[in-house]
Amino acid sequence: MPRVLIVDDEENIRLVLRTMLRKHGYEVDVASSAEDALEAMEGFSPDYVIADVRMGGMSGIELTSALAERENGPTVIVMSAYGSVDLALEAMKAGAYDYVSKPFKQDEVLLALRKAEEREALKRENRALKQELAEHARFAGMIGRSEAMRLLFRTIQKAAAFSTTVLIQGESGVGKELVARALHHQGPRASKPFVAVNCGAIPESLIESELFGHKRGAFTDASSDKPGLFEEASGGTLFLDEVGELPPGTQVKLLRVLQEGSLRRLGENRDREVDVRVVAATVRVLKDEVDEGRFREDLYYRLNVLPLHVPPLRQRKEDLPLLVDHFLERTNQRLGTSVRGMDAKGHKLMLAYHWPGNVRELENVLERAIVLAEGDQLTEADLPERLREPDPVQAVLTTGELSIKKTQRYIEETLIRKALEETGGNRTRASKLLEISHRALLYKIKDYGIS
Repeated sequence: MPRVLIVDDEENIRLVLRTMLRKHGYEVDVASSAEDALEAMEGFSPDYVIADVRMGGMSGIELTSALAERENGPTVIVMSAYGSVDLALEAMKAGAYDYVSKPFKQDEVLLALRKAEEREALKRENRALKQELAEHARFAGMIGRSEAMRLLFRTIQKAAAFSTTVLIQGESGVGKELVARALHHQGPRASKPFVAVNCGAIPESLIESELFGHKRGAFTDASSDKPGLFEEASGGTLFLDEVGELPPGTQVKLLRVLQEGSLRRLGENRDREVDVRVVAATVRVLKDEVDEGRFREDLYYRLNVLPLHVPPLRQRKEDLPLLVDHFLERTNQRLGTSVRGMDAKGHKLMLAYHWPGNVRELENVLERAIVLAEGDQLTEADLPERLREPDPVQAVLTTGELSIKKTQRYIEETLIRKALEETGGNRTRASKLLEISHRALLYKIKDYGIS
């Protein structure tokens, strides 16, 4: 039963409205002032408030403003014997939903309440629909409702049930480890270990010991027997991030483990069986690495049983609003801030930007913006300068230049400078962002005179 609180300093009005509304199925309470109404609300919790505009003490408009500040506050309908359009507008600006003139007809009050009920029903339906959409757009820590992400989610759900080796490919920052964790946690190995290792972060002299383990005395610092990461992940999943960075000797030994399901610790002469699902990831295009002789072809095909591609953020811009809301909420919780959203100009800038660092860059940009924000809403001014720079392709098109050679040089130089800026001058990482070899990047840096 809908609950209505009537607020009026005239007892007659309170009595008439209470009698009428109870007759039409409403639960009703009354208050003779705005101050009494605020007290009554603590125990009554009305869905709707019908308040006179002019009362002694706090006015109906002031009461409306106070109620508008409450989360999930009641819908307010105001009344006044002073039929002023300006007063009606003032009440609406304060947060009132509707306005009824005194003396009122019963039908006018009932119609205003019915309209308010219809509006509330629509709002509930919209909230439920948004909640449903948000739930469908979230999967195992990942967020997206674009067709590319929905396809990825469906593939993960199917692949998770099997121990098939998976190769995840995608640019830096797209969330490849999240995909690997989803494959693990959605499958039968979820209760077993998930062990992640960045193959590019371990020195070449230690990588074999880290992966396969060693026996005491196998080398100078081997003071005791040590199981490798394969054994630590027994029964679960081993995630080999940046698998393209593995040295040739380690590639051979990894191939043997994948083929035979057993390994031999450094310094030992016996094999140990291992039951591990291997999920590998790389920013490199491994087929190109194979063609250029930097990665073993047989290992590539052993890893690439089930390939998964994680799309870059620039190819799924429809997911940006969801991701922005998600990171704002998460960062607010972590930092204790209360930024509630971003204005239209800020959203427009974010949609126009190319996001070379993908989702990781988006999260960093939003955290920086929240820290520097002056108000409770992010604006264009809170975003980094690079988001306001024109796209290099659009910049060329506006010059009227039609020479492909000149245009290519301009775009290449611009992208190289951006990549170097993004990576703090790290040329190895910049070459990966640009998807060219390190040697090619060094040549172009020299050719374009980039310091």
